[in-house]
Amino acid sequence: MELDEAAFQQFVGLSQRVPAIVSLGSPRVPASTELDASLRKLVDARGGKFVLGLVDAEARPQIAQAFQAQQIPLVVALVNGQPVPLFQGPAGEEQIEQVFGQLEQLAAQQGLGGTVPPFAGAPAEPALPPLHQKAVDAIEEGDYAAAEAAYMQALNEKPNDHEAQVGLYQVRLLSRTQNLDLNQARAEAASNPDDLNAQLNVADLDIVGGHVEDAFSRLVSLVARLADEDRERVRRRLVELYAVIGTNDPRVAASRQKLARVLF
Repeated sequence: MELDEAAFQQFVGLSQRVPAIVSLGSPRVPASTELDASLRKLVDARGGKFVLGLVDAEARPQIAQAFQAQQIPLVVALVNGQPVPLFQGPAGEEQIEQVFGQLEQLAAQQGLGGTVPPFAGAPAEPALPPLHQKAVDAIEEGDYAAAEAAYMQALNEKPNDHEAQVGLYQVRLLSRTQNLDLNQARAEAASNPDDLNAQLNVADLDIVGGHVEDAFSRLVSLVARLADEDRERVRRRLVELYAVIGTNDPRVAASRQKLARVLF
């Protein structure tokens, strides 16, 4: 049910047999959790005629970017591997039922009429260390301060705890963006190109929304034209965001090269 990058490729293959519905959302967005609950109920009621995959757009930005997700929740069906947009934003069960009825008709036209067993999705992950689990539980409750405190405690006990360091950066990102309005933030950044906070806000929102390259490009450009404390502040933010995305991600490697050129 929960999709990571590896499970997503298997999930796409199922769309050759039945419509494969992808819900891109976030556990910190109430509309996403409510929508996913409705989707589960209505997909289960169809007895294998559809399959449902849930994607945490914040944790899996590559998948979100593949669907060019501008806003979450976003629901897309895959039919014979091709995306079919269903709806964006909240939706009630009646609306979902209507859309599912149309999707069944489309599937029949495409020659899809079978059923599949429940999709296992991503394998279960091993148990987290206690402080990490405490942080994750706090994030699910929207208590980012408690999550940050748990990760900080983990780092105090084990300074080389890479997972705790990345988790700390992730929760700080969630905390910074939880009350930001995307359209307002973009407007402020566009009208105030020298407002450092405005530019950092948009970069954060781009990361959360899966527009990783846009965020990195914005911040590297800032580093190139800033000096002293402001420059160092943006550089540190980039380092944090590199860790959030993953140091092995090719977009991180490319941005690091660009950053090195403007720094040295």
